[in-house]
Amino acid sequence: MATTPALLGALEDFTSRENWDKFFALRGGGDSFEWYAEWPQIKSPLRSLLLGAEGADILVPGCGSSALSEELYDMGFRRITNIDFSRVIVADMLRRHARVRPEMRWRVMDMTKMQFPDGSFDFILDKGGLDALMEPEVGTELGMKYLNEAKRVLKSGGKFVCFTLAESHVLELLLPEFRFGWDISIQAIASERSSKSAFQTFMVVMVKGKMGVVHKIESRLDQNAEYCNMKQANAVIHALQDENRIRESHTSGVDVLLSLRDLQLGAIGNLKVIVPGRRRQLILGEQGSSLYSYKAVFMDAKSQAGVFAYHCGVFIVPKARAQEWLFASEEGQWVVVESAKAARLIMVFLDSRHANADMDVIKKDLSPLVKDLEPEYPEETDPIPFMMASDGVKQRDILHEVTSEITGPMVVEDVVYENVDADQSCMSEKMFRRLIFKRSSGLVQSEALLISDSPSEETDNKNKNSSTASRRKSQKKGSKNSLRIDHSYLGSSYHSSIICGLSLVASALTAAASSGEKVNTTIVGLGAGSLPMFLRGCLPFLDIEVVELDPMMEEVAKKYFGFSTDEQMKVHLGDGIKFIEESAVADHGISTHSVPNGKGSNTVRILIVDVDSSDLSSGLSCPPANFVEDAFLMSAKKFLSAGGLLIINLVARSSAVRETVVSRLKAVFEHLYSLQLEEDVNEVLFASPTERYLEIDHLDEAAAKLKAMLKYPVDVESDMKNLQRLQ
Repeated sequence: MATTPALLGALEDFTSRENWDKFFALRGGGDSFEWYAEWPQIKSPLRSLLLGAEGADILVPGCGSSALSEELYDMGFRRITNIDFSRVIVADMLRRHARVRPEMRWRVMDMTKMQFPDGSFDFILDKGGLDALMEPEVGTELGMKYLNEAKRVLKSGGKFVCFTLAESHVLELLLPEFRFGWDISIQAIASERSSKSAFQTFMVVMVKGKMGVVHKIESRLDQNAEYCNMKQANAVIHALQDENRIRESHTSGVDVLLSLRDLQLGAIGNLKVIVPGRRRQLILGEQGSSLYSYKAVFMDAKSQAGVFAYHCGVFIVPKARAQEWLFASEEGQWVVVESAKAARLIMVFLDSRHANADMDVIKKDLSPLVKDLEPEYPEETDPIPFMMASDGVKQRDILHEVTSEITGPMVVEDVVYENVDADQSCMSEKMFRRLIFKRSSGLVQSEALLISDSPSEETDNKNKNSSTASRRKSQKKGSKNSLRIDHSYLGSSYHSSIICGLSLVASALTAAASSGEKVNTTIVGLGAGSLPMFLRGCLPFLDIEVVELDPMMEEVAKKYFGFSTDEQMKVHLGDGIKFIEESAVADHGISTHSVPNGKGSNTVRILIVDVDSSDLSSGLSCPPANFVEDAFLMSAKKFLSAGGLLIINLVARSSAVRETVVSRLKAVFEHLYSLQLEEDVNEVLFASPTERYLEIDHLDEAAAKLKAMLKYPVDVESDMKNLQRLQ
């Protein structure tokens, strides 16, 4: 029976039981229907896979009216269980097969909530079932539930075989979900030359192995082979290459930053069992699951022979203390584990996003996240205890509170930190000025160091002639009024990483400085002006234009943070995306819009995107989602067409979102690098559309060149050790 467009119209939602019942009722019974490749195309690869497994237990989820099960049965595979949530189709299939294939079973069952015991099947054969659950508008929830169930009911050593179109949104779920403890291979299903199908079907085979082991995906795809859809095949090939790079990083011995989902999937083995001396870094919290994301360290006490006060505990480290040896070094962290007397300790590091958040809110947010990391301990029923180091702030003076229509409520405050460690003996003598965005639950957007203003020569002469006592009295009386912002200090560690990443174009910067040429540098996002002011003082040959959407931000930066403009530092008030689009067009002679700072497009350029997002629904804290969409990335590529760097401060609340951003950048830019910060969740990405100006093979020399140019001290070598090439 033919399947008409009108009939297919009944399936507006592939995840709806009612729609499928309607589809099968309208279509009628008595014959099979295949959504993907026909039996003659899949027979050979399936037979090779099932060779010698005639007595195996096979599950066919979402069986529909496919002929797959009957063909396998007739080949000698009797122990086949078919499930579908449509009563209409299960009743029809029973009528068709009960007599001629009596050993085959048919059940009405939702594949996302299977009623089988753990480890029931040797094979799961999915022909389009996952794809049906993964409609882009629906999201990943149903697909993830199904995959969890499939993994649960599959025996150790069993095989999950998935026939799929391998669209990007499906692979973005499938490949990470089977990253740890699974052997994966993928091949294309051959199409008949007469086939009019516009889509290529792929067979993905996942073998359930030892938890925590990471294997490279075996790709049996060839970019030179004939496919009915070459574009589709190339997209799959590139997705596999990206996934294999991630898998290689997990097997390289590097302490990779894991997500909570990675741990739940078995990245470090069974979480329910304590393994003495096990330690891994991770990110807790993703968009939709928590208010915040947190960097954390997971540690099982090295010796389990002692008496523990807690089977699992959480130790919170405030931002002010994150750099102390006790918390920043692995050796120090083990000291904390021992002193906490916990069999397992989750050390959670707070950063600028958590600065003004109520600690009770933080604990409530963390509680369900750390619960997933709790080991099995039948005797323990008490909730996981929270411990915390002092926040290090002993004085806070609010200078200014204002609400902007664009940014929302903001606070400018001066804080004094406690002397919390012997290595920071001067900490209590220093005062810092902070700009806080209340819309982001107390995000410390900027932190600047306040220092005593140098007295004028006239004042010096007067003081020389005055008594020591009166001089001290005068200095003490005017000490607070004489403080100013130290623009040679960078309060944000990711700002230091941005500076260090300029090593990638160090030779071009050196040449510009030597010739007296200005280097066009555009910064999207002003904040308190700390980064642009530092850049102007540190690399005086930069010609800087800052693009800021909120006029009030410029007022606050000038009044409270010493920001100033001149011929070398300009502020353009407006939309950063539109500004870059128009500038890129102007550079190519298509518009009369003036190029920023009057510069042409034949010199190295720097474009920095340092903007936080007010909308966290995309899973991005920085930058807003539209700054990593294809349209902006293409404008940035055109803007940098003569050579240079796009630098993005990235804070993704989800590893999947981060991987999506990286994939988009890889698709647009020929070269991509990453600097992952050790103490924050920030990651700085460096992209370039061309090899021109890039120091690809001599980064050590380039770092030395950059350091020699800098007017202010920056630890370039340390950051550059963490630079990774992504493309």
